[in-house]
Amino acid sequence: MFSGGSYDEVARWLKNFLTSHAKREHPRAEVVLDDDDALEGRAYRARIQLGGRTSEPIELDYKDVADHRGALAWCAALAQRTRAQVKSLLGAGSAGDARAR
Repeated sequence: MFSGGSYDEVARWLKNFLTSHAKREHPRAEVVLDDDDALEGRAYRARIQLGGRTSEPIELDYKDVADHRGALAWCAALAQRTRAQVKSLLGAGSAGDARAR
């Protein structure tokens, strides 16, 4: 149903997917996709920003995302990875940074 697509279409889906899961951990989490020309057409690099902190990059191959974005298990693993990045950012700050949802 959701597999395949152009590089830009898959990038939009990926950013929306990552943002959706990042915001489940903290509503102010933001996802930024790198605009690296060397990645264009072949891969994506995403980072999560929260409270002035930035996560380690999440690097994904374009074909892998395009082929698996309709696969529940693959999506669940990516969602878990994304949420772990946000939790890591929350843990890196002071206790006052983590606000109740």
